[in-house]
Amino acid sequence: MYMSKVAYLQCPTGISGDMCLGAVVSLGVPIEYLVEKLNGLGIAQEYQLRSELVHRQTQQATKVHVDLLHHHHHHHHEHNHQHGRHLPEIEAMILKAGLPPRAEAWSLAVFRQLAVAEGAVHGIEPEKVHFHEVGAVDAIADIVGTCLGLDWLGIDSNNAGLPLLYCSAFPTGGGTVRAAHGQMAVPVPAVLKLWEMRDCPVYSNGIERELVTPTGAAIATTLAKDFGSPPPITIKQVGLGAGSLDLPIPNILRLWLGESTSLQSNITDFGDTSPSLETISVLETQIDDLNPQAIGYVFEALFTAGAVDVFTQPIGMKKSRPGILLTVICHPENLPNCEAVIFRETTTLGIRRTTQQRAILQREIQQVETEYGSVRVKIAWKGQKSEMAIANVQPEYEDCADLARKHHLPWREIQRLALQSWYLQHQN
Repeated sequence: MYMSKVAYLQCPTGISGDMCLGAVVSLGVPIEYLVEKLNGLGIAQEYQLRSELVHRQTQQATKVHVDLLHHHHHHHHEHNHQHGRHLPEIEAMILKAGLPPRAEAWSLAVFRQLAVAEGAVHGIEPEKVHFHEVGAVDAIADIVGTCLGLDWLGIDSNNAGLPLLYCSAFPTGGGTVRAAHGQMAVPVPAVLKLWEMRDCPVYSNGIERELVTPTGAAIATTLAKDFGSPPPITIKQVGLGAGSLDLPIPNILRLWLGESTSLQSNITDFGDTSPSLETISVLETQIDDLNPQAIGYVFEALFTAGAVDVFTQPIGMKKSRPGILLTVICHPENLPNCEAVIFRETTTLGIRRTTQQRAILQREIQQVETEYGSVRVKIAWKGQKSEMAIANVQPEYEDCADLARKHHLPWREIQRLALQSWYLQHQN
């Protein structure tokens, strides 16, 4: 069985670039390795990297410092400084540095995402973004260093070439922060934009400080595959990266390193040959005193709440009462909504829930034309799409029904015509 190496970023007090660096160094990435590789960027004379063990509320964690060295008499250096602040310059530095291929690709992706977000905030294109705190040397060290670390740790890649990295929801933080242009509300605009770009889940933990920085947000939102609860993994090692804030809870980013078997199938994106596995929730409850007319309404309400499938089965209950068993299948994120519908619309007092894996074939909807109008057809296939080992072809019920009603024809006839025209299109 193939074990893939997966990582999970847990950010109870947010995330920043130096916390990410601390976490990878804590997991064993040698600081000498990072220094050696970062020297390829041509900024060796501008900063020094050092790590130390520090305490945050009695808990020990690794703090990595990017100490800037100011040689103000160095005219050449000043010139570089003015320059290395736009995306194209930073990209050129990264491409010239001779980094490991994955670290190079990930670093470029993170900077690009950050520039897209900053550009959107200011209404300019990414190439024009003038990084203040960000183009600064420490952000380059943070971002490239973190990507070097994730690569060194051997975290596997998914089909899109990104690391198998997952990330928790983000605490919003609050208050204001001093920036180049005066005071800004937290979360700062670039962080909000990065969250918006990836539909990130957030929550408030009541701490009114800047908990998520643009660099931290860019690393997480670019490299993480998904946000929320940890995926099912066995934990092998946990890295602890310290931030610099003094907070009611320890300012520590936790990077879990684990192995996954069950995940392997739903990590591989849809270029894969096998049916894909996904996790779904199953809710069931038995009902013995509901007006049968209400059941139809419950079905509709559940589909509206995001159910994938709903069905009932007749059952015999205590005192020989006839009843029904109601089963709802939904994605885990829609479970609360579906459960709320059942409690609201039925007389039930308890709902059982289980989590199951289901194998799903890849599918897509295609449009076919018949002499009576167009019908959508759902196609599912096994194997590579290029080889098109079709598993099944299903005309959409509603489309067939609409045409059948409109033209006073049997539903079966429209369905047959839709299938026939699909096969005609695909017989080559």
